[in-house]
Amino acid sequence: QGQLVESGGGLVQAGGSLILSCETSGFTFSSYALGWFRRAPGKEREFVTFISRSGSSTYYADSVKGRFTVSRDNAKNTVYLQMNSLKPEDTAVYYCAAGTNVGTREGQYDYWGQGTQVTVSS
Repeated sequence: QGQLVESGGGLVQAGGSLILSCETSGFTFSSYALGWFRRAPGKEREFVTFISRSGSSTYYADSVKGRFTVSRDNAKNTVYLQMNSLKPEDTAVYYCAAGTNVGTREGQYDYWGQGTQVTVSS
């Protein structure tokens, strides 16, 4: 059974940066695409970004494009989310997920982490 553990969340001022990490175990990391989703207060969970199994392909939601960068280290079984120029509207619980194919829908992912809180103050 796959396990994912996010870390790196916290409180940051608008315009600041954070790096989220997601350490995984229990599945063949290099055989899975990885995604990041987020749930803002009072809203549905939404797609943020994904990265393909090899890392050669990435895709971003329009709301984070140009500010967030996803990467993966297949040797460490870890996926990262570099978040720059953070805005108060980026405040959310951020989740990483693993699936056998890339996608923007939650149902395309098999394993999920518990999430890490990111709060951006104005």
